[in-house]
Amino acid sequence: MSSVCRGATGRAEAVSGGGWSGRRAARNGGIARPCGLGYFSAMPSAESSSLPSAATPSLTPDSVAAHCESQLRLLLELARVMNDASDVAQALDKALALMAGHLHMMRGAITLVSPQTGEIRTEAAYGLKPAECRRGRYVRGEGFTGRVIESGRPMYISNVSQEPLFLNKTRSRDLKKEGISFICVPIRLNDQVVGALSVDHLLADAATLEDEVRLLLIIATLLGHAALETQGRMDEESRPSLRPKGFVGNSESMQKVYAQIAQVAPSATTVFLQGESGTGKELAARAIHAASARAPRPFISLNCAALPENLIESELFGHERGAFTGASATRKGRFELADGGTLFLDEVGELSLMTQAKLLRVLQERSFERLGGMETRHVDVRFITATNRDLERMVEEGSFRRDLFYRLNVFPISLPPLRLRPEDILPLAGHFIAKFAAANGRKNVRLSLAVMDMLQRYAWPGNIRELENVMERAVLLLGRESLVLPQHLPPSLHSIREGRDGADCCVIRPGFAGSLRERLDELERACIVEALESSQGQIGRAAASLGLTERIMALRLKKYGISYKAFRPVRKGAPPAADSMIS
Repeated sequence: MSSVCRGATGRAEAVSGGGWSGRRAARNGGIARPCGLGYFSAMPSAESSSLPSAATPSLTPDSVAAHCESQLRLLLELARVMNDASDVAQALDKALALMAGHLHMMRGAITLVSPQTGEIRTEAAYGLKPAECRRGRYVRGEGFTGRVIESGRPMYISNVSQEPLFLNKTRSRDLKKEGISFICVPIRLNDQVVGALSVDHLLADAATLEDEVRLLLIIATLLGHAALETQGRMDEESRPSLRPKGFVGNSESMQKVYAQIAQVAPSATTVFLQGESGTGKELAARAIHAASARAPRPFISLNCAALPENLIESELFGHERGAFTGASATRKGRFELADGGTLFLDEVGELSLMTQAKLLRVLQERSFERLGGMETRHVDVRFITATNRDLERMVEEGSFRRDLFYRLNVFPISLPPLRLRPEDILPLAGHFIAKFAAANGRKNVRLSLAVMDMLQRYAWPGNIRELENVMERAVLLLGRESLVLPQHLPPSLHSIREGRDGADCCVIRPGFAGSLRERLDELERACIVEALESSQGQIGRAAASLGLTERIMALRLKKYGISYKAFRPVRKGAPPAADSMIS
């Protein structure tokens, strides 16, 4: 057996057995014919004389052109599939099926590296049974697939039946009966190998296989974003998840919240939720109730800031008929309604000192009287309270009872603001986009790269609630388009001057699965947006920073529907600039 390593950038490591050569064989009188995607062998060489004649036919110029046309058509169809994909798993399966229709491919597989365990697993396949896919597991460096992922270099085997190191872990091949060549190329994204694309090819010579390697490297690039997204999800089903239903995001800070919810939910302990407005405190309260033994019983919620002082006691404790003017009938309060279940008191910091004293008694004794009533009533209620105020400071100021604070602060859970969990912004935005797109009968709506950048640079003072509203607005403004663009976002997101670290930035993150032209357009759009932000909407300065003339800059603004006025600072007393497009 001999092997030849030919570098890491598109050059294949050839492994040959039984006298097969891994070097390029000259064809057609020592001249290789160009084919646009590499070189295609025009005639068999003496080295490959043992190949079956059907594997190395003599090719005419017309057949070479047809071969090139087929490759280009395959790439076009693959680009369309990946661009229109709403389900990345299905997109990868479709990609392999397309390859089977255009190439001499008997089987194909996409193996990805688990981000959690580092294990290499088959996540999409063509020509493999489910049991065979499950057997397609490797560690780095194991077999040829593991070697390709570890080294980042493509490899091919001229004849697997003559290669003793070929593992055949899936047991899908009959090496005694089938003549198979094997090709494996890395799937890269952002200089990181996330997996590999492997193909069982009809028996072929080295020159043909090198041509296929070049084509598969291009295909692997097209699959990069979908592979990365699949890689991020591949362990979600297999590992136990602490994330409660309704929550989106797996940032480190939210993982701590999920763990705390899972820890406290089975008990009857009073829970105190802290966090800014819009961070999801009621969602957390509902998750705690749903994961408890009280789940079949009522979950009763009351916003203490939404009711005036003269009504809050009636809402909490209920009242008897005639207790006050307008009390024409007996009415149960929230405590009675929540008996056996959970009572969630939101914005508890807004309660008056008198109401705080009465609430303290209920927390201590689980008993109360209705307004205008004499009968003491006992309830079995689990209390969850929440506030966006600093209760410790209010205790020091004397506006909140110290003893009540200690009763509430048994098991505190702090929900982080969205600006401190930036890795969750895009998943949340995608979730809301999908939600509102479905509600409005839209399909395949996605975020542009420029919008991703703007979302991640914004501070989100309204947290998740603000993000949800922004995404709902964007879907309504889409019209016939399916791509959310900067003009679909409110002016507040266009006026960003600085990143979170205080420095100007333009971060383009993976996740946009468009064609190369669309990706370049989005990058250009992001650069223009950044230039307008730094120049405060001055077209001349923005154009100069990008090396463009003002005329070309104006044409670009018109092309992308960007309003330079949105980046102008708002003068005191002046109305905000209209969200109009440049004409």
